[in-house]
Amino acid sequence: MNDRLCEPGTSRPARPPRRFRRALWRVLVAALAGGVVAGAVLTLLPQERRRPAVAPAVPPAAGPLPQALTAVTYGVPAALPGLTALVARQEQRVRVRPRDARAWAVLGAAYAERGRRTGDAADYPRADRALRTSLEVRGTRNTEALDGLAALALARRDFPTAKRYGEEALKAAPGRWSAYPPLIDAYTGLGDHKAAQRTLDKLLGLRTGAQVRPAVMARAAAVYRDRGWREDAVAQLTDAAAAARTPAEQAAWLTGVGQLAWERGDLPDALRHFEAALRLDPDQPAAPAGRARTLAALGRTPEALSGYRAALARQPDPAVLLELGELYESLGQERLAAEQYARLRAAVRRAVAGGVDEELLIGRFEADHGEAPDAVERLRDEWRRQPGTEVADALGWALHRAGENEEALAYASAATDKTKAGGVRSALYAFHRGVIEGELELYGPARRHLEEALRINPYFSPLDVPVARTALRTLGEPPPDEPPGEEGVEGEEGGEPRR
Repeated sequence: MNDRLCEPGTSRPARPPRRFRRALWRVLVAALAGGVVAGAVLTLLPQERRRPAVAPAVPPAAGPLPQALTAVTYGVPAALPGLTALVARQEQRVRVRPRDARAWAVLGAAYAERGRRTGDAADYPRADRALRTSLEVRGTRNTEALDGLAALALARRDFPTAKRYGEEALKAAPGRWSAYPPLIDAYTGLGDHKAAQRTLDKLLGLRTGAQVRPAVMARAAAVYRDRGWREDAVAQLTDAAAAARTPAEQAAWLTGVGQLAWERGDLPDALRHFEAALRLDPDQPAAPAGRARTLAALGRTPEALSGYRAALARQPDPAVLLELGELYESLGQERLAAEQYARLRAAVRRAVAGGVDEELLIGRFEADHGEAPDAVERLRDEWRRQPGTEVADALGWALHRAGENEEALAYASAATDKTKAGGVRSALYAFHRGVIEGELELYGPARRHLEEALRINPYFSPLDVPVARTALRTLGEPPPDEPPGEEGVEGEEGGEPRR
């Protein structure tokens, strides 16, 4: 798919709407009056964008606690020390004023964000209790509590619940920008990419100020990435990082740029952005693992292992434990790999105790390192509950590992079909589909998808990349009479997965 900088229906006009231009002008005048460097503000203007790899964050005027309060209120990334201080302050406030609905809502949102930042799912039940107390005090039109419950559901990977609370919040106050991002994520997790795009269109049509505009750009980037528009996604995230108002916020958006660079196999660019994010915010949750993953792909294995261990010391993320285990396995260090898998199981148990849905991760792990039939059973249930693209891919692969390749192809096709999966370009998804097609003796499609996987990102997995290369050598060159492409036929071969 060609990357497009402007596409009909993407809500990215050539010039910003007049009301947005007026708002930007007011921001510029205010910034100049306050002595802020004009170039930092001008990055907001699409026709004068500058896209350095790392732009300095606009220095915030407030301390960590006020920053955290603003971040939690507006739904943007917050620094961990400020979150800790905010939690302590709000706990004291609700003890003194137990009927203060807003204090309970802020406390719940701070718990949820702290749990997401630290990977400690024990914060999620606390968040749930605080947010429900806020609802009990003020009633169902309590938009702050509804926003918090939607964000909490997303942190727990519970997309149906996030959708329900997000739609309630939007119905109560359709003009509030913060109601839209959780809904976009919820629709994406449920595989409804058209609804995600419609919701983004509405969000981009709102009149948002400079304080939240970077977060809006970041949300647009996520949708563009899922549609396969990588250049659009990079542009939005780069602009968001340039316009960020705090180091924590800028670090979050730079981490996103690094992840996009990783997905397209641009290792130097990925490493540069991950390291920039860590310099800005050492507590940034995703950057350490991204840096370690990139170092491993660059062949800097000792640094990668050290980086993974440092990341896991801060946040024992089950997905990162799986990555490290597979890296050890690729190095032939089976004992160390088994240790990471044991730690993964323990981390999953803790997360599940906090209400997190880890069925997707467990299914992926069991398919490759455990019991494939168990993976199939888990992922079938997950598909019925929230049929997103990630689940389609994982279920298709689990079915393949269980020997059910005919049915597996239907799900693998759904994960890679532009009309069903939204167009995301994933090396892993293409690899899975190619392997399944090879098992079904669909050699032409298998060859094309394995080549596509290595073309998208030749470093996508330390275990799977060698398998892809070996499979391509086994398939050999295509025969001279093989048609160059049969995408429609491939879709018919796969059929339609059942929801």
